[in-house]
Amino acid sequence: MLSRLMSGSSRSLEREYSCTVRLLDDSEYTCTFQRDAKGQYLFDLLCHHLNLLEKDYFGIRFVDPDKQRHWLEFTKSVVKQLRSQPPFTMCFRVKFYPADPAALKEEITRYLVFLQIKRDLYHGRLLCKTSDAALLAAYILQAEIGDYDPGKHPEGYSSKFQFFPKHSEKLERKIAEIHKTELSGQTPATSELNFLRKAQTLETYGVDPHPCKDVSGNAAFLAFTPFGFVVLQGNKRVHFIKWNEVTKLKFEGKTFYLYVSQKEEKKIILTYFAPTPEACKHLWKCGIENQAFYKLEKSSQVRTVSSSNLFFKGSRFRYSGRVAKEVMESSAKIKREPPEIHRAGMVPSRSCPSITHGPRLSSVPRTRRRAVHISIMEGLESLRDSAHSTPVRSSSHGDNFLPHVRSSRADSNERVAVISDEAYSPADSVLPTPVAEHSLELMLLSRQINGATCSIEEEKESEASTPTTTEAETLGRELRALCQGHGRPEEEQVNKFVLSVLRLLLVTMGLLFVLLLLLIILTESDLDIAFFRDIRQTPEFEQFHYQYFCPLRRWFACKIRSVVSLLIDT
Repeated sequence: MLSRLMSGSSRSLEREYSCTVRLLDDSEYTCTFQRDAKGQYLFDLLCHHLNLLEKDYFGIRFVDPDKQRHWLEFTKSVVKQLRSQPPFTMCFRVKFYPADPAALKEEITRYLVFLQIKRDLYHGRLLCKTSDAALLAAYILQAEIGDYDPGKHPEGYSSKFQFFPKHSEKLERKIAEIHKTELSGQTPATSELNFLRKAQTLETYGVDPHPCKDVSGNAAFLAFTPFGFVVLQGNKRVHFIKWNEVTKLKFEGKTFYLYVSQKEEKKIILTYFAPTPEACKHLWKCGIENQAFYKLEKSSQVRTVSSSNLFFKGSRFRYSGRVAKEVMESSAKIKREPPEIHRAGMVPSRSCPSITHGPRLSSVPRTRRRAVHISIMEGLESLRDSAHSTPVRSSSHGDNFLPHVRSSRADSNERVAVISDEAYSPADSVLPTPVAEHSLELMLLSRQINGATCSIEEEKESEASTPTTTEAETLGRELRALCQGHGRPEEEQVNKFVLSVLRLLLVTMGLLFVLLLLLIILTESDLDIAFFRDIRQTPEFEQFHYQYFCPLRRWFACKIRSVVSLLIDT
């Protein structure tokens, strides 16, 4: 009896898994869950820990063993989705950026969104002009250290903070000037709210870039915002399509299709190629979820979407949860005492530090100040209302590495551009998939392929096992092959056409086989079903049966008897 209880308890312990979730302030929350627990259970645990009610904007992200990012689906088992060995590591992040962050009901929600956008700014996903960058950084400074105090904040105090991947001393002085003169007296909550209001006006607000290539083989980044679908090349927005203009999202293998219907019955199909089929499926899922969340009026309007054509099932996905309008209506009904907020303050973090340790990325001698080459964002304000635009300039990403990576070339190359004071962008859109930390050469190669500048300070989304040297070399060869062979869209189109023809032939043969079976059942079986009886009694069927089918059956029977007799004689 005791052994039975012991074995039962050991089995129950085996069904429990440990999970560590990194929160937006870089603290960690550890919990356990049963083997059959679904994603909703884990998400509810996190929201209870954070005392968060407006939780529909957030999600849990993880990286699979193949280094592909995913959003945890709440209706499916956690263990089956992860496909890795415990203990599990995931990240709590903003999944759907609120269209108007100032309209959020609770301060705790605004604070978490503030942490996410602060992270986006640091990792180069939120692009802005110099003046906007200085104001955003000053808001962060005010929220974290409060009013300027000459006794506590000596000359150059803003240089101890790292708000962007790289910035100049001139920008640091501008940040300190705004903090000293314009923001005095603002509480952390007020500074965070003003930060959100400013960030909301930027064109890359809410952008989580997916690396792809267009039909010409040029590197591009696809992203979904609260307002529509965005395509970036370098730091230029080349397409912006509102959600009500997107009619369909589809993918086949590594190919992603976006069907657009604009005014005057103008229909467009945008085609892009993802690095892997898994990355393309992730892109498709993100598009389906964002369109449903921001476009639909009610969650009851959500339908199951298929990635394939008429005859083949393909991948099917259904968005679960409430949509943006329902979330806002539910938030308006919240009535409780505002929860206490424990702000991270000046605590340094691994992936988005407030105070850096060691030299800044932009640390350059005053006598020979050389800024990193950055693509200049010009005329973005004129693109806000336009559906499409042509890129003004295509950046040369091959020479976009940081000064300390190519310090030997920096002295000989005199064509290094400076950061524009009129239009400053902290960094090119970064590669969203985590890269092995120890393999700098592999990271540089992947950046060249995806057309983005290289940043040593990558956001660490998961502590997945680091590949060995052999795996890194294999992955490097695959990346090189991708770089060489990805510019052949014509061959891919031909292969897809051949596959479509073969599929059509198979479907046709299948339909003919089904019709033949139905005909045999009608003519040969004795099933007395009303449906069959009605067909058999029609004059057309009787004529077909006696004039065509019966002679054909006798001919087949004769041939079969002759073949059988021939086989018996031999």
